[in-house]
This record gives sequence, C-alpha cells and structure tokens, in this order.
Amino acid sequence: MHTGSRILGGALALWALVACDPQRIDRLEEGVSTEADVRALFGAPDNIWDGPGGERVFEYDRQPSGHKNYMISIGPDGRMTALRQVLNPANFARVQPGMMAEDVRRLLGQPMKKTPYSLKNEIAWDWRFMQPPNTSMVFTVWLSPDLRVLRTSSGPDPEAPENRGGR
Repeated sequence: MHTGSRILGGALALWALVACDPQRIDRLEEGVSTEADVRALFGAPDNIWDGPGGERVFEYDRQPSGHKNYMISIGPDGRMTALRQVLNPANFARVQPGMMAEDVRRLLGQPMKKTPYSLKNEIAWDWRFMQPPNTSMVFTVWLSPDLRVLRTSSGPDPEAPENRGGR
C-alpha cells in the first residue's frame, strides 16, 4: 500500500505540474523574462543544451503522462529568447533518416518510452502528443544499433481511453 501511495502521489504531482503549464507560460515574456523567472515558474530543467551564440536551451519534459515537451531558450544576457512546445508535426518532419539520436533528443526532448526490438536490431523511441482537437497520438523514431534514425511513424496512442476498447 505504501508503494501505491507513492505512485498515486507522483501521478497527482505530475498532473498538477502539467495542468499549471498554461498559467506558467502566460507569466513569461520573450525578451523580458529572465532565467530566474523561468526557474521560479518551471523549476530546474530536465536538461540544459548548448545553443548557438552562447544561448542555453532548458528542456522541460512532460512525458510519459503529458502530451508536450518544452524547450525554453535563454540568451547570453540571461533573458528568455524563446519558449517552444516541441512535440508537433513541424518538428516531427525535421527528423530524417541518418540523423543521430542525440539530435532527435535535442529537438523533441525526453521520449516517454524506449523499446529495444532485439530480433529487428532496432530501438523505438516514443513521444506522446496531442493531434488537434483532442486525439492522443504517439510519434515513434526507429533507431539502428549505432543510434541513427532509420524511419519514423505515428499512430493512435494505445494507452488513450478512446483506443483501449472500452476498458
């Protein structure tokens, strides 16, 4: 029961975090908000990437339960230069065969799941995203053993209530 309480508590905390994202985003303004403002609203980033010209990109993942991942760019002057929700068709289209897994990770953030397929000698990375107006989908990047993109695919989210066959 103690473990179940921790899992429930963690799930509720994640839901609260994701539910508050729109209010946090509304409080930030490009060119005005500072790194301190971003950290005060979003907390410590899940990852920090080096960007062009001394920029740093803060990664805020909402996987596996959420449908978004955010990249928040901080310029060399310490001000926010961009806030992007990166799980969208335009970014998915940028993932091309031959691309390195780390570049995919920098583009889309942490996947919700990584699944090895030993017989095919491939690894699938999955991201949950929302297709408007409200269809939960999964974008998959298929990787070779040397972690290069082989292909991509997307389809309905098998965990979404509407796709679980009435469970």
